[in-house]
Amino acid sequence: MKRLPELLCPAGSPESLDAAIEGGADAVYLGGAAFNARMNAKNFGGDALRSAVLRAHTFGVKVYLTLNTLATDRELPAFVDSARDALAAGVDALIVADLGGAAAIRRAFPTAELHASTQASGHNLSMAKQLATLGFARMVVAREISAADLAHLVKHSPIEIETFVHGALCVSHSGQCLFSSLVGGRSGNRGECAQPCRLPYACADCKKNGQSYPLSLKDLSLASHVPELIDLGVASLKIEGRMKSPEYVRDTARIWRRLLDENRAATPEEIRALADAFSRGGFTDGYYTDRIDRRMLGIRSDADKSISRELAPFEGLTRSIPLRLSARIVADAPACLTLTNGVRSVTVTGEIPMAAINVPLTRENVERNLSKFGGTPYTVQEFSLELGEGLMLPISRLNDLRRRAIQALEEQPNSRTLEERPMPPRKPQGKRDDRRTAYFHRPEQITALAKEYFDIRFLPLRRFTPDANGVTLPPVIFDGDLPSLESLLKDAAANGAKYALFGNLGHLKSVLDAGLIPVGDFRLNVTNRESVCEWESLGVSSLILSPELTLPQLRDVGGNTAAIVYGRIPLMTLEKCAIREISDCQTCATDRVEITDRRGVSFPILREWEHRNVIYNSLPTNMSDRQELLDRAGISARHFIFSTEKADGVDRVIRAFSSKSPLPGQVRRINEGFGIQKINAKNQK
Repeated sequence: MKRLPELLCPAGSPESLDAAIEGGADAVYLGGAAFNARMNAKNFGGDALRSAVLRAHTFGVKVYLTLNTLATDRELPAFVDSARDALAAGVDALIVADLGGAAAIRRAFPTAELHASTQASGHNLSMAKQLATLGFARMVVAREISAADLAHLVKHSPIEIETFVHGALCVSHSGQCLFSSLVGGRSGNRGECAQPCRLPYACADCKKNGQSYPLSLKDLSLASHVPELIDLGVASLKIEGRMKSPEYVRDTARIWRRLLDENRAATPEEIRALADAFSRGGFTDGYYTDRIDRRMLGIRSDADKSISRELAPFEGLTRSIPLRLSARIVADAPACLTLTNGVRSVTVTGEIPMAAINVPLTRENVERNLSKFGGTPYTVQEFSLELGEGLMLPISRLNDLRRRAIQALEEQPNSRTLEERPMPPRKPQGKRDDRRTAYFHRPEQITALAKEYFDIRFLPLRRFTPDANGVTLPPVIFDGDLPSLESLLKDAAANGAKYALFGNLGHLKSVLDAGLIPVGDFRLNVTNRESVCEWESLGVSSLILSPELTLPQLRDVGGNTAAIVYGRIPLMTLEKCAIREISDCQTCATDRVEITDRRGVSFPILREWEHRNVIYNSLPTNMSDRQELLDRAGISARHFIFSTEKADGVDRVIRAFSSKSPLPGQVRRINEGFGIQKINAKNQK
């Protein structure tokens, strides 16, 4: 028989931890006090974390701690401290998204087990192989993966593959969403997502009525595919929901536990029960089945909320842990008690029994006192006793023997002693140059002035022309996409391309194999020098830093890194075509599709590889008249993004940067604070 996948459940609070255990979880994932992608959950820190790990381990449940947000250089020491505290508390693995943070943990704690978070955007076999070389034991694969690509990945991956099977779906690929951050000031990469995808949007001049919620997806459920998932050999099946109620965790875990144990798909009644726990108008398996259409859209209605409120309240953990007790009380030897819980066995010894003066010990009173587990989760499954005749041992000594045995059983195994090594700071080898690079969405944007002004000009892979000297890879390349993409890469290299702008660890090998010079895009989410050093070790000599960084943070990173100084920054990478919902393919080809939020702010949507979409910011970042700030921060390498601009608009931007003058209209600034500034040109100084 195939080994059952691990059932991995969310624990956003102590109550949800108990609910996951009650429901039959094999493992739980939870956040510490900092650096986790659900900072608004109750989370666990200090003594609460140690207690949570002890409670879970008592029931044979593993604990994975999420350290899956980005860290700046000044935060890296605290990031490593959080890892130390978690490992000392006994967590079984750390879930990490930041490549630099993972490198720092690996150097400080070489025996720590690392899992690559879905925020790391892992979606293909090359990514899994790269992660293996970087010391990761598991990759949490993108929710958007199809059954065929998942099967290929699991079959060939050198590390474990974990996949989401139930819960909320972000419309953007994880780790590729800046909407909440750049528009609302709450970073999803920092655990504070405001969920703009769940809001209504209108569309001016739409050719279809469209959906008022074109970005809100139904929740995922693969409950009808359980036998397939078991056959694939996926290591871990993950339920989303650290912000959801204990009742949701209990009921969802309970149903999934039953489906796995019985190796079957969910019945219609079980699907309804899962929907009662939480849904947004039902469920979707569209990505898994490769049926990506409007049926995937959904919102959480008042009726959905009402049903969930009627769930039976979770009243605490009722599961018990069966124990086997073996005691030995004989003359001239210390009393001995062994407890076995199916996972561990411990033995403690006590006093040597004395000869009885009046009433000797009997089997009944020894068993009664050693089996007193009231107020604990333990019950006696089996009891054996070797008892000598005519012996006496005080009841208090029997009770002490039982208490010490339980304490020993619940202690962390000695094999989990934390190994820590000195972690000297790393310094990037490269130095910032003064190159100007630019991404162009279309060839006609590369004007004569642009060819003169920019050192490297990137075009999308399918639109490459000799006017560019670099290509841009799609943000997502599943294994099924790889053959056609690598063919295009080789064609581009043969026709004059020298550079490739890539945004994912799993894409690097394809770039190097094509003989192109890799340039790391902002989608790599580089926010600290540890990440720069890690990319340098992989053969990447230049990187574009995260647009979430402030000027001081951009300055601190150093290395051969660039900042985005102009352009509408991509906010979301959509696997599902939103353009198809609100317009048609002819309009898509004109790059004129926009969605408008409740404030009347419009966001362009452009087509990417195949039918993927990228939503761009409503405002361009612009530092044309603030270049002295960049100079003072030592940011000499500068990157531009041209998305919706016409050719004359490209030239206008170049002239503004050449003359250090402002551009008309509202813009977004890189600034020295932590907020987002929108400055009207007439108010600029």
